[in-house]
Amino acid sequence: MNRRSFLGTLAAGLLAAPHAVEAQRAGSVPTVGYLLAGPSQCKLAPRDEAFYQGLRDLGYIPGQNITVDRRCFTTGDEMRKVLSEFVDRKVDVIFVGAPALALAARTVTKEIPIVCGSCGDPRENGLVASLARPGGNVTGLASQSAELIGKRVELLREAIPRISRVAALLNPDNPGTRPTLKALDGAGRALGIQIQRVEFRNVGDLDKAFRSAATGGATAVLVQEDPHAFAARIEIAEFALRHRLPAVAGVPEAAEAGALIAYGPSRIDLYRRAATYVDKILKGAKPGDLPIEQPTSTT
Repeated sequence: MNRRSFLGTLAAGLLAAPHAVEAQRAGSVPTVGYLLAGPSQCKLAPRDEAFYQGLRDLGYIPGQNITVDRRCFTTGDEMRKVLSEFVDRKVDVIFVGAPALALAARTVTKEIPIVCGSCGDPRENGLVASLARPGGNVTGLASQSAELIGKRVELLREAIPRISRVAALLNPDNPGTRPTLKALDGAGRALGIQIQRVEFRNVGDLDKAFRSAATGGATAVLVQEDPHAFAARIEIAEFALRHRLPAVAGVPEAAEAGALIAYGPSRIDLYRRAATYVDKILKGAKPGDLPIEQPTSTT
């Protein structure tokens, strides 16, 4: 091969190299496993749209250069089955909303990164070692604090000045129940309001829970932030109306379903910002090194 032929072949190779790299990247489309609770959430909600918009803002087009596999579940068995399928498929990232789902995901994989869009207080519920350096394979955005929970009790007092006893609808299996109850007790003592704990794990428990609240003398109900409570928000609103118990919750969808008050961090903002965690992880960052961010706006 003469010098001119060699240089021509080398130049062609150098020009073709970027295209080969792009072709390799195009053939390796990352996959995000998106886990949601409740059949109603299979329809795109505003928070889901915010997550997708966050991805688009970062250059990811679902169905083109990224795959988002959204799955819904109504029972614990269905949830575990979906998570096992994500692990078997070796998805690149698992995205969840609530801390209970992040903890469930962590029980099935310690290797796949988990991004939590609404992590509650991740130190209290055991998701992370610290906000600055989460450690492990979970990271994301905090969504709840004692101040926010206390504010909901204050809003009930403002709406119902004579209120003296509030029933807290709590899921004992939710990892956020202990810190939630701790914050509620503190807010109750400060305002002279008794907190009555009533438990539920699914829709079938609601009738008993609300009857217990009513017979116990509660004049309002505070709904814990919980995937099962979110999925059953319409039924909860119906039971609250039936028992004449004004309800307060932490998500606007609860108010849309019939709750009197909703106050909490903007999930739309949190889910949009969660896309940045997915982006960083896909670019090589380790979830344990990505600090937990705090909410910056409320609804």
